Amino acid sequence: MTTDVLASVDAQRKQFLEQSETIAIVGWSDKEDRPSHETANYLRKQGYRVIPINPRLAGKHWGNQPIYGCVTNIPREVDLVDVFRRPEYTPHHAQKAVEAGAKVFWLQLGIRNEETRRIAEAGGLIYVEDRCTHIEHLRLIRGIAMPAPPVM
Repeated sequence: MTTDVLASVDAQRKQFLEQSETIAIVGWSDKEDRPSHETANYLRKQGYRVIPINPRLAGKHWGNQPIYGCVTNIPREVDLVDVFRRPEYTPHHAQKAVEAGAKVFWLQLGIRNEETRRIAEAGGLIYVEDRCTHIEHLRLIRGIAMPAPPVM
C-alpha cells in the first residue's frame, strides 16, 4: 500500500475510535492477564462504555457492568464490536453484530477471515481485521509513536 492509502486507512480508524462510545468486547476474559481483559480495561479508562461478551460468564458483572452472552443481548446501541476469538468463530459474531446494528466490526491481531469480512461488509459494517484496538488507540488518538503493523 502507498503512503497515501495508509494515511487514509489510519484517518478512518482514528475517526471510528473518536466517534465510538460503546464497545462490545467479544471473547472477554475475567482473567486479568488476558489481552481481552487488558484491552477492555484500557478502553474503559479512555472513557468508552465497554461491554464484555462471554457466554460462560453471562449474567455476572465486571464491576458494575453486566456481562452478556451475545452482542444481540445488549439493551443499547453498540458502536464497535471488538473480537478476541479464533478466526473460525468470527463469522457467527459478524452476523450477530449485523443483527445488533453495530457500526464497526473489528478483529484483533492475528485474526483474519474472508467469510467474516463478507458478512460484515454485506451487513453494512465497517470491517477491520488483524489490528488491536488498544494499540491503534495509543497510536492514533494518544499520539504515542508506535509503528503501524504491516498491511497484508
